[in-house]
Amino acid sequence: MYSTARLDNMDQYDDDTVYMQQEDDWDRDMLLDPAWEKQQRKTFTAWCNSHLRKAGTQIENIEEDFRDGLKLMLLLEVISGERLAKPERGKMRVHKISNVNKALNFIASKGVKLVSIGAEEIVDGNAKMTLGMIWTIILRFAIQDISVEETSAKEGLLLWCQRKTAPYKNVNIQNFHISWKDGLGFCALIHRHRPELIDYGKLRKDDPMTNLNTAFDVAEKYLDIPKMLDAEDIISTLRPDEKAVMTYVSCYYHAFSGKQKAETAANRICKVLAVNQENEQLMEDYEKLASDLLEWIRRTIPWLENRMPENTMQAMQQKLEDFRDYRRLHKPPKVQEKCQLEINFNTLQTKLRLSNRPAFMPSEGKMVSDINNAWGNLEGAEKGYEEWLLNEIRRLERLDHLAEKFRQKAAIHEAWTEGKEEMLQKRDYETATLSEIKALLKKHEAFESDLAAHQDRVEQIAAIAQELNELDYYDSPSVNARCQQICDQWDSLGALTQKRSEALQRTEKLLETIDQLYLEFAKRAAPFNNWMEGAMEDLQDTFIVHTIEEIQGLSTAHEQFKATLPEADKERQAILGIHNEIAKIVQTYHVNITGTNPYTTINPQEVNAKWDKVRQLVPQRDQALIEEHARQQNNERLRRQFANQANVIGPWIQTKMEEIGRISMEMHGTLEDQLTHLRQYEKSIVNYKPKIDQLEGDHQLIQEALIFDNKHTKYTMEHIRVGWEQLLTTIARTINEIENQILTRDAKGISQDQLNEFRASFNHFDRDRSGTLGAEEFKACLISLGFDIANDSQKRTGIMDAEDFKTCLISMGYNLGENEFSRIMSIVDPNRMGIVTFQAFIDFMSRETADTDTADQVMASFKVLAGDKNYILADELRRELPPDQAEYCMARMAPYTGPDAVPGALDYMSFSTALYGESDL
Repeated sequence: MYSTARLDNMDQYDDDTVYMQQEDDWDRDMLLDPAWEKQQRKTFTAWCNSHLRKAGTQIENIEEDFRDGLKLMLLLEVISGERLAKPERGKMRVHKISNVNKALNFIASKGVKLVSIGAEEIVDGNAKMTLGMIWTIILRFAIQDISVEETSAKEGLLLWCQRKTAPYKNVNIQNFHISWKDGLGFCALIHRHRPELIDYGKLRKDDPMTNLNTAFDVAEKYLDIPKMLDAEDIISTLRPDEKAVMTYVSCYYHAFSGKQKAETAANRICKVLAVNQENEQLMEDYEKLASDLLEWIRRTIPWLENRMPENTMQAMQQKLEDFRDYRRLHKPPKVQEKCQLEINFNTLQTKLRLSNRPAFMPSEGKMVSDINNAWGNLEGAEKGYEEWLLNEIRRLERLDHLAEKFRQKAAIHEAWTEGKEEMLQKRDYETATLSEIKALLKKHEAFESDLAAHQDRVEQIAAIAQELNELDYYDSPSVNARCQQICDQWDSLGALTQKRSEALQRTEKLLETIDQLYLEFAKRAAPFNNWMEGAMEDLQDTFIVHTIEEIQGLSTAHEQFKATLPEADKERQAILGIHNEIAKIVQTYHVNITGTNPYTTINPQEVNAKWDKVRQLVPQRDQALIEEHARQQNNERLRRQFANQANVIGPWIQTKMEEIGRISMEMHGTLEDQLTHLRQYEKSIVNYKPKIDQLEGDHQLIQEALIFDNKHTKYTMEHIRVGWEQLLTTIARTINEIENQILTRDAKGISQDQLNEFRASFNHFDRDRSGTLGAEEFKACLISLGFDIANDSQKRTGIMDAEDFKTCLISMGYNLGENEFSRIMSIVDPNRMGIVTFQAFIDFMSRETADTDTADQVMASFKVLAGDKNYILADELRRELPPDQAEYCMARMAPYTGPDAVPGALDYMSFSTALYGESDL
């Protein structure tokens, strides 16, 4: 009934174009092209971040970071300047879906009809749907409002690009894909508005990579337009993604088209000053980076020239590890610093040359050549140090080889003997079962075989120790001590092995006499124990029931179980009798049995304890079933209480929705009278809120009782909430439409009679009472208002075809070209939805355009800020420029000495001369 909003068949995302026929095949499956998807990801991510950074955040992955809806709502608040509903802060899926739905509802409230994509796809990270949603936002908030000479949105943006690039050679903008591949279009737009940023004469059409990167870098650095496209992607793609290009170009439009004269002048001055400040900062950065790098080289070379040898392999290996750390950790950052130093130097010189500034001369000893010489000395010392390290390590390796061989064999033997003495001395056989005794005997026989096999290794260890003594090894005392310890341990192992073998054989004979009684106990105890454990599990098992019938079934099964208890008690007593017989045999023959039954882990105490537990659980189960029966009766009462109210409120909301729809289509009195009537109607709806709150209270009781179904009503609380919210939204939107009509009437000079006539005609042709007109209904409505749309002198059908409509518009003064008819429809239907709203209809009848001006030169810009005076005052600079750049200008401007000078007057002519030179001025 109240479904999640979806994007209408992705029509807004596909945005059908009317370009040349050969491009239609490229548009058909554009979302399946990985290259286009990659371009859209980068472009849309950068576009979103350009707005999100105003709120102090950003996204990294476009389909992941919008899944919880928080950043999506924040993005819409930033670009719209409006506050959305308070977001859900929970981490559950339902919270994320709720946040995304709030964002989609906000988009829909801006005139975008949402049908084919839902919050679930966004929360699930569906990349295709997420990109489609972002494109819809871009169309609505960045492109739809673009207007150029009675064209808007896409056509208006294209016309703006064509007008701005018309004077430039090799630039022919016909679309938003292949027309931009050579990069000259982007460069032309920048050069047209900021000619000082790009030397357009040096650009070549056959070098698109340079053109694209130049435009992207300049736009990012000076125009605050993030780099949304990759030059490599545009060049390598046969047809670049239209939406990515359109999004990026719209940023140019917004950056250039809306500037006022004083703002343009101030920006131009700020740019010139920023270049000067940036160059000065680059010079300081170069000096500091060069000093730091030379100091590091000076400290590092003495360390690399140190050739003091070490006596042990460990010490030399530490030196090698330190050298590897130097190569891996310390040197790479310095390599990067050296490279960056050269890049900064070349970039600085290029910037100074392009801005007609003198070349930069570093301090003595800090030239790039000086740094390269120092770096060469460093690498020479590094190479010699590495060779010395490797030679020393090979020498020590030869000396330590024999000692390492001894340590390896000794370690292997010691690892084998570790724990063997403790194992042989264990008296585990005293408490072992018969099967364990037999296993211990087999294990001991295997150990005796293994002991004999290790005799050769002990002899080898002794021989190596003797050889190390003869060669006068420096660590011979420790080798001798270790060898003696191994030999002593070997003798001890032999004696302990014989002693344990005799003890195991003696114990085996004592345990065989009681093995059969253990087996019989295990066979009887196991099934009885399983029965008791199952009974305890059933008696303690929690149950979930939803009806009285279900709890009655559980009570019947419990009574059947209680009838089986007397027979179970007889089996318990028989099992305990077997255990008593085993105890009697152990006492009679003085057998030392401290272990447990080898065939089972069950003991008499456990049997008795579990039996007692079963007897205790039976009455507890009885009480639980009685309590659950009472709870189910109370739940049924709550269901009926909620249903009685919901079955009244649900139809009431539906009826009010239908009444609002009829009110919005009727005309009674002036717009102010209609507005007063709607606000009174809204107040009556709001007064119904206590009943909603009462139903919420009943719903809270149902939730607390964990009731999940209600057969007495088809309405859920979620249905009631959504219906109530839609009712409030609908009445508010209807009131807003009347307010907008009042604003349009007052702003556009439309009389009340004209507005009534427009409304009457609109309602007459809105036969389905949807509040919108189709294309054919729109044509008929215009005819009814006096527009000579159709040339039906030969046919009187009341409906025009496309050619008749164009002929009519030409006769009315419209300069129709090949695509002009589509342009008219795009004004009233910018989203290509095939419908025309009443507001769009009125806007079409009274639209107007506006022009903007710009200033060119720095001198003229200062004259604008000075109010056409030959001098400028400090207060005027502070008022028009940022504080730091205003102070920068005042520090460099000489006092004005002309005949019209006043106290505090500054000569901006001399400042401009210092910036550009007399010849340029």
